[in-house]
Amino acid sequence: MASTSAATLLIGSTLSFGHKSGSLAQPKPFGVRLASRTSLASFSGLKATTLVSCEAESSFLGKESGVALQQSVARKVQKQSQRLQYHLQPQASFKVAILGAAGGIGQPLSLLIKMSPLVSALHLYDIANVKGVAADLSHCNTPSQVLDFTGASELPNSLKGVNVVVIPAGVPRKPGMTRDDLFNINANIVKSLVEAVADNCPDAFIHIISNPVNSTVPIAAEILKQKDVYDPKKLFGVTTLDVVRANAFVAQKKNLKLIDVDVPVIGGHAGITILPLLSKTRPSVSFTDEEVEELTVRIQNAGTEVVEAKAGAGSATLSMAYAAARFVESSLRALDGDGDVYECSFVQSDLTELPFFASRVKLGRKGIEALIPSDLQGLTEYEQKALDALKPELKASIEKGIEFAQKQAVAA
Repeated sequence: MASTSAATLLIGSTLSFGHKSGSLAQPKPFGVRLASRTSLASFSGLKATTLVSCEAESSFLGKESGVALQQSVARKVQKQSQRLQYHLQPQASFKVAILGAAGGIGQPLSLLIKMSPLVSALHLYDIANVKGVAADLSHCNTPSQVLDFTGASELPNSLKGVNVVVIPAGVPRKPGMTRDDLFNINANIVKSLVEAVADNCPDAFIHIISNPVNSTVPIAAEILKQKDVYDPKKLFGVTTLDVVRANAFVAQKKNLKLIDVDVPVIGGHAGITILPLLSKTRPSVSFTDEEVEELTVRIQNAGTEVVEAKAGAGSATLSMAYAAARFVESSLRALDGDGDVYECSFVQSDLTELPFFASRVKLGRKGIEALIPSDLQGLTEYEQKALDALKPELKASIEKGIEFAQKQAVAA
């Protein structure tokens, strides 16, 4: 995630054309000046001003050519300004709450979000040990104010006025543990936290990281429905880690420039429900059948790869924090008015017969602006078979989450 620092940008150029021949009258100089002045003081968003001026007096280019050049330059400047507007105008005006900020994912995630020029306040909540994390982060000289909240009694205040809520709270996987093994513990944690979100900041974007995401997102949806504040456009299961891994593994395998690689990942966020669409990789690249199977299996089992490598000391915390920070930054950009924000996420969907499904979505100020169906069109035979195979397992996980939330409501 890139961090934008304070800067002053001034672009200026003057072009003069003249011919010093003794037999020709010297034309008066023709000047073109393009200036874009942008001041980013302490990440404060100041509007960029663009100045285009063109002076032509009896130039050998002629008045009509001068006007044409002026219009051409103006059009180019306008296009550049539209593309760069977001990057040159970060506005530190959004509040982000991290619920589970003292955990293995929460701490590095808090650090990365603290670096965002779009965040004005960072609320850190956990049941213990969060004061030290907040004190530590508050020493970083980035503009966001860091506040800490400990225990259930302070949870409501941690959510007041928040724009984005991120929930990494829960227990991590251990060797031999599947995401489904985490269900009983993490389901109750997500339930209580989402209830607090519904009561205190129902309009916020909600990012669910707590596993198993295939079940915890449906749980969150049911809780919000019970509270009568459910907006499917603002509830996201963070599956960005699957995309991050797919991009990294494909770039490594094909010796590609990593920054250019983009692999859409659909389905869910566990085992075979994770389906990287290698045929849709950008830039376009060919794979052998063996490479497709090898990469697909590695992407699906990458979490287990980290759990086993850490030998009981934890799960994928750092890469998950990085991926979650990317998704948070994308959400903040969308809230800030960037009209070109796309991410893969596990959301309520009608792209398949399943009520929830991970796919690329377009983000805007009000959440999901559009699902992107094109990724599911023109699949290879391997991808279509894999999609058909994942649906029963994903369906069962979704139903398990919905059933849990409904039972809790009846019991209450």
